Amino acid sequence: MMIGFNGYSTKYTPFSACQVQPIGWLKNQLKIQAEGLNGNLDKVWPDVRDSQWIGGKAEGWERVPYWLDGFIPLAWLLDDEEKKIRAKKYVDAILENQQEDGWICPCDPEDRDGYDVWVIFLICKVLVAYAECSKDERVENAVYKALYNLYRHIEKKTLFDWGLARWYECLIPIFWLYERYPEAWIKELAFMLRAQGMDYTYIYSHWPYTKPVEHGKWSQMTHVVNLGMALKIGALLPGMEDFNGEVYAQNAWKILQKYHGMACGHLSGDECLAGKSPLAGSECCSVVETMYSLELLLAASGNSFWEDLLEKYAFNALPATISPDMWTHQYVQQTNQIQCSILPDDHVPYTTNNKDANLFGLEPHYGCCTANFGQGFPKLALSAIMKSQAGFAITSILPVQVSAEHNGVHVKVSIITDYPFRDGYVVEVETQHPIEMELELRIPGFADEAWVDGKRVAVGQSFKLGGQWNGRRTINVAFEFKTRFQMCPDQLYCLWRGPLLFALAPKERWVKHEYVKDGVERKFPYCDYEVFPETSWNYGFGSGQGEIRWNTVGAYPFSPDGAPVELWMEMIPITWPIEHGMCTAAPKSCIPIGNGEVKRLIPYGCTNLRMTAMPRIKEA
Repeated sequence: MMIGFNGYSTKYTPFSACQVQPIGWLKNQLKIQAEGLNGNLDKVWPDVRDSQWIGGKAEGWERVPYWLDGFIPLAWLLDDEEKKIRAKKYVDAILENQQEDGWICPCDPEDRDGYDVWVIFLICKVLVAYAECSKDERVENAVYKALYNLYRHIEKKTLFDWGLARWYECLIPIFWLYERYPEAWIKELAFMLRAQGMDYTYIYSHWPYTKPVEHGKWSQMTHVVNLGMALKIGALLPGMEDFNGEVYAQNAWKILQKYHGMACGHLSGDECLAGKSPLAGSECCSVVETMYSLELLLAASGNSFWEDLLEKYAFNALPATISPDMWTHQYVQQTNQIQCSILPDDHVPYTTNNKDANLFGLEPHYGCCTANFGQGFPKLALSAIMKSQAGFAITSILPVQVSAEHNGVHVKVSIITDYPFRDGYVVEVETQHPIEMELELRIPGFADEAWVDGKRVAVGQSFKLGGQWNGRRTINVAFEFKTRFQMCPDQLYCLWRGPLLFALAPKERWVKHEYVKDGVERKFPYCDYEVFPETSWNYGFGSGQGEIRWNTVGAYPFSPDGAPVELWMEMIPITWPIEHGMCTAAPKSCIPIGNGEVKRLIPYGCTNLRMTAMPRIKEA
């Protein structure tokens, strides 16, 4: 894939949503999304249903583009004609309402000078994705006009606010357009954005944010979504200049993890950087936007580090912040989350979020995540198999199929797996005619051992199969994962097995709230919920020995009742207070208050309430 100027290319090329077919549990998960809030948002939520983007009076800025960013690939991945038509309705309106001079957003001419152009970056990126799926020939001209208008606009009105913080997002449609029109003004537009935008390389070279942001001190430079998004600079900026994107991205990630890392592998931010407390929240938008950055970094470099990290996000942080039926979501998730309730006004622990930020609901705190969370699973599906120069690469282990041409020969590559709920996968390759090509197999770095067709292979790097392929061939890949404790702050620990983080999940009681606020109706199934624990949660890890139990991957794989894998181990009850709707950051005492109990731990991504970071209690 050519990305950028001067012939720069990435290692892998993702396939479009019309070339990828989800199967197995992933197809089921996308169907859950399609039948849930994201698949129905244009029917029930005014900010999409009645948006100014389609001639209505409701919000006319980022929410429709955010929604389309997930809804478009979802429609094509599921080959759902009805949803394709609904997506086209919005794209038609956007293209028809584009002004003659190229201005593409719903904005009166006299308001343009104060308009935050971040949404121009976003809608152009979305239109590019639509063009790749639909092959709609109108899009190319619309993006050309929109970006040329932006070029002339920022000559006089320089970037500010979100546009200043997220300038690099526009490089995605810029590079796409430059491949089609290699004109000087497009390169100059990229230069102007780079020059006017926030300098993240300087921020990370002089990193001052080593502690949680002071309560109420909101900043673009500490905003968790911006920082997750900005990791993709490492994939995009080498397309403009002599820039070592891997060094930048690795350094940024290490800094963020050192000071603000969460047990699940994500970074805290509610909304701004919040430190390493297990009570610190992280915004739902930050999860899906960081995942997209990881997907671009993976495609650019082929570094297995990003593959490992992406899977940790996908199987832990992403599903943990969305209800199993995907009708509701949280604004923020917590590592230790024993209750999701409306907090007292004088005891809200977040940096800037309000007292209902961790409820499951339609739009807790802000509606940006309502519109944006839908990109997570569809874009993940597009990261499973990518095109390499020599053939195909398995880059994330997910059940999908890809049908594509390589050197003029039709090839079908299928990943058959219940991973991450099982310890391996099968690849089926079918070629229409004999062909010389290479298949790269993903071998995770968190595997203890790995085998390809029974032969032991190195972990943490791709295993390459070359030579001639003819007809059908099946490859079996198996892993051994051991459970291991990882230390967290304050002498707490979390427990990993392969790509899955495990947590203790108390039984739950959901309290439904149906009401109208600011003209927006919350009505089942898109209402709000408080969630309360019904069983004990105040434990520490006991002996450390556990028994893995496997269940069928069911209708709702990321749910407490439907968890496909369980870890049963000894847990020791201890004194751990609850204050103002949350457990304290650390237990009051690690002295046992009862005998050890064998408890069920399940994957973090299957939990709604959870205890994840807990002390290890020494045996008497």
